[in-house]
Amino acid sequence: MARADFSAGQQRRSLGPIGPFWEIDFDTWWQAVDVNFRGAMLCAHAVLPGMVARRSGRILNIVTAAAPFAYISSYITSKSALVRAAECIAAEARPQGVSVFSILPGTVRTAMTEKSLQSPEGQEWIPWFRRFFDEGLDVTPDRSAKLVLDLASGEFDDLSGLYLTIFDDLSAIAQQIDRVRQEQLHTMRVRVLAVNPALAAVSAIREAGERGKQ
Repeated sequence: MARADFSAGQQRRSLGPIGPFWEIDFDTWWQAVDVNFRGAMLCAHAVLPGMVARRSGRILNIVTAAAPFAYISSYITSKSALVRAAECIAAEARPQGVSVFSILPGTVRTAMTEKSLQSPEGQEWIPWFRRFFDEGLDVTPDRSAKLVLDLASGEFDDLSGLYLTIFDDLSAIAQQIDRVRQEQLHTMRVRVLAVNPALAAVSAIREAGERGKQ
């Protein structure tokens, strides 16, 4: 029983507070960022030296939609940071034979999702979340596990650095990887309405930096 309680408590800390940012306890808000982002980065920092030395390894970060959902800002902020960090680390680690992925495992019924569904604050601020279950869009744990195993197998190392979801066809993405890279698909990018010459020059420098060039 204690072990189950610990797991549920950990998942509640991962979700963070639900509600308007200015009304929630900030220490609780920051704790979720610490658990989700710093925790993952500590793990990556610990295992990467060995992977680089062996010139082989894969890191899979469990993220979420990274969309600007209201009232769960600590969870979304921490997971969005993890997506961006994975892109940066993947660019550094790719020449060393190491792959890094961000994966959306789908909505699985867990202690964390139960809090989102059943708690008063969840019902008040994120009532839309129930639709995943009402409309049959949730997934089973084994389906999520298959995505992890497929990426861990090494078959899709060409997709390193990308944001991949439970609903993606990995083989189709791999077959169109040149287009995916060129159009910056499956990545976190800020798109603007118009590009003036100065911004175009800045963007060109940034793109060279993303490719690891001067």
